[in-house]
Amino acid sequence: MNIAYIFERLIYIIITLLIVSMLIFFVTMILPGNAAVMILGEFATPDALEALDNELGLNKPFYVQYLKWIGGVVTGDFGKSLSMEIPIAGLVLFRLKNSFILAGFSLVIVIFLAIPLGVWASLRQNTKADRLIQLGSYIGISIPEFATGTLLILLFAGSVFQIFPAGGYMAFSEGFWKALQYYILPVTTLIIILIAHIMRQTRSEMIEVMHTNYIRGARLKGLPEKMVIFKHALKNALLPTVTVIAADIGYLIGSIVVIEEVFAYPGLGRLVIYAINHRDIPLLQASALVVAGVYAFSNFGADVVYALLNPKIRYK
Repeated sequence: MNIAYIFERLIYIIITLLIVSMLIFFVTMILPGNAAVMILGEFATPDALEALDNELGLNKPFYVQYLKWIGGVVTGDFGKSLSMEIPIAGLVLFRLKNSFILAGFSLVIVIFLAIPLGVWASLRQNTKADRLIQLGSYIGISIPEFATGTLLILLFAGSVFQIFPAGGYMAFSEGFWKALQYYILPVTTLIIILIAHIMRQTRSEMIEVMHTNYIRGARLKGLPEKMVIFKHALKNALLPTVTVIAADIGYLIGSIVVIEEVFAYPGLGRLVIYAINHRDIPLLQASALVVAGVYAFSNFGADVVYALLNPKIRYK
C-alpha cells in the first residue's frame, strides 16, 4: 500500500460524499411540509411566511440552494438550526463526540472479548463450550435493543440494585468516575448486541481457515501450534471481521437511536431523529452527511487494516 493508493481512496471518498450530499439535499427538500410553517407556526400570515422564505432562500431554485449549502459545508459552516436557532457545526460536533465516546468504549471491549471468544470456540468446534458460546450469541442477537436496555435499567438503576444512573449524560471534565457511571449501562447493552456478530464472524472464519492447505503445510513443517493459530490463521480469519467492525462503527455513530432514547443519551443518532421530528432541514442535512462521512472513513480504515494483516494484499 502506497501514498498514491491512499490519495486515490481519499478522492473516491470526496466524490462519494459529494454524491451523498446531493441525495441528502434532494430528499430533505421533497419532505412534506414547509420549513417556514414549522418555524412560525400554522397560524402565520402569508406575508410573514413569504418574508421568512426570502430570508432563508427557500424560494430560490434547487441548485442555487444546494450550491450555497455545500459551499458552507466545505468551509465548515453548516448554517443555523431552524428549531433551536444555534450554529449547527458546534451542535453536531458535540453530539458526534458523544457518539464516538460511546462507540469507542463499546468497540474496544467487544473486540477484546469477541475475537478471543471466537478463536477459542473455533478451536473447540462442536464441544459443549462451543455450543454454549453459540447459544449465548443467539440470545444476544435475538433480544431487541430496547428490551435489553430496559432490563438493565430495571436491574441496576431501578428498584433492585440502584447502582448506576438510569440515563442521562455527564462530561468527563466534571469528574471521570462519576461520568463513567453514565456509560456503563448503554455500553453493556451495545456489547451484548455487538459481541455476538463479531464473535460468530471470527469463529466461522477461523474454522474455515484452519482447514486450508497452507495451515496443514505449516503444521507439517513442525511449527508450534500457537504460531500456526495466531501468526498464520488468525490474520487471514480477521479480514472479514474487520469489515464487520467497520460497519459497526457507522452503526454506533448514527444508528443507535433506540439505545440513545432508552438511556436519554445525547448522541448523533438522537439528533437526527430530533431534526426529522421538527423538520429542521439544515440540521438534518448536516447530521446525515456526517454519518455518511463516518461510514466512508471507517471503510477506508478497514482497507488500511487489510493491508496490515495480510501482506499479500497490494494496492496499486
